[in-house]
Amino acid sequence: MSAQIPAAAAPRPPLTVLLASPRGFCAGVDRAIQIVERAIEKYGAPVYVRHEIVHNRHVVERLRALGAVFVEELDEAPTDRPVIFSAHGVPKSVPAEASRRQMLYLDATCPLVSKVHVEAERHHDAGREIVLIGHAGHPEVIGTMGQLPAGAVALIETVADAAAFQPRDAANLAFVTQTTLSVDDTAEIIATLQARFPGVAAPHKEDICYATTNRQEAVKRLAERCELLLVVGSKNSSNSVRLVEVGHRAGVAEARLIDDAAGLDLAWFAGVGVVGLTAGASAPETLVEGVIEALRERFDLTVEEVSPTREAVSFKLPRVLTEPA
Repeated sequence: MSAQIPAAAAPRPPLTVLLASPRGFCAGVDRAIQIVERAIEKYGAPVYVRHEIVHNRHVVERLRALGAVFVEELDEAPTDRPVIFSAHGVPKSVPAEASRRQMLYLDATCPLVSKVHVEAERHHDAGREIVLIGHAGHPEVIGTMGQLPAGAVALIETVADAAAFQPRDAANLAFVTQTTLSVDDTAEIIATLQARFPGVAAPHKEDICYATTNRQEAVKRLAERCELLLVVGSKNSSNSVRLVEVGHRAGVAEARLIDDAAGLDLAWFAGVGVVGLTAGASAPETLVEGVIEALRERFDLTVEEVSPTREAVSFKLPRVLTEPA
């Protein structure tokens, strides 16, 4: 329970929590975390991980306690220990360097991010100029752009960027997107590109991943009824930040991103009778449970699950981690 929301003497004010479903871990995040855990079991500690395996402080701290060492570049890892690439994907130069150094490496890139990599390469091989819709500096964007030679991919972040973009050949253009973007914002950017370049090649299937889409749709459902939206997730988690933005766009009076129950502030709840609660795709369910328990200590709580979509997606682990030693 947070210091800002102390347990109150009865009677407690009523509060309804609308709990989004789906929420929390997606299949790609679950797979990436399992890869680190299985690698530690198989090879012993320490196991090195290039970049945060997923963008959640609690996940990183738990894996660090198990024996994971997080580094930003390969040269920070010794050559005699396994190294794992994060779920966000890496430029081609990273596994190439690991191979050159004869390192044992495991790729935890989300398969849906890998799909975007394959699309970008296919367009490049067909001679098309590629536009990547995404956020500059995000590891996924760096990894996708790093699949191709420098200059082969143009990054577009906003509608204004799309309106100003000048391709080398307007008749030979394709776009791909980061997987964790706002569905609505991205649709506006795509519409701008397609209006300017009607022949631009689009992905066979939308690049924004199922989990991002489902969690944003769930937030829109919450927004119809709640006065305050709480999103559990870390500040460097793109999909979590997008959920807050989607809530604002859908009309929620106040939307807050919190790491865990300690981030709650009693002042937010003044005059609020209905709260929406969700979690980004890299946030563990235990953090959501902690928020509910902290609220239960202060309020007469009613929890109602709002379930627009059920998910049944899973991804296989690398064979090297499932085969007997």
